[in-house]
Amino acid sequence: MSSLAERRCIPCRGDTPRLTDVEIEPLRAMLPRWDVVESRRLTRPFAFQDFKTALEFVNRVGALAEEQGHHPDLHLGYGQVRVEIWTHAVGGLTESDFILAAKVDELAARAPGLV
Repeated sequence: MSSLAERRCIPCRGDTPRLTDVEIEPLRAMLPRWDVVESRRLTRPFAFQDFKTALEFVNRVGALAEEQGHHPDLHLGYGQVRVEIWTHAVGGLTESDFILAAKVDELAARAPGLV
């Protein structure tokens, strides 16, 4: 399987089946910092030195989401961001969720102020 971050999210029209636990496991292994919640969502917290750098990260993730056509829930607080990803149309996880999570990890690796 090619690197998840090198791939592009595929728009879901609602007829895409959500991933089973068996299908989730190898993808989950590729993203060790992400938690799978109830086989339906990916979530990862990020800590930053202050509000400004956390907000800048949220804005970069937002731009990435627009470019990929796949939109996570972003929770912003002082020095912290929590990213939640799932495919709303299917009420669970698809491969695109893991692709977006890998791309977010790449952004985080270059993010100033990440602690």
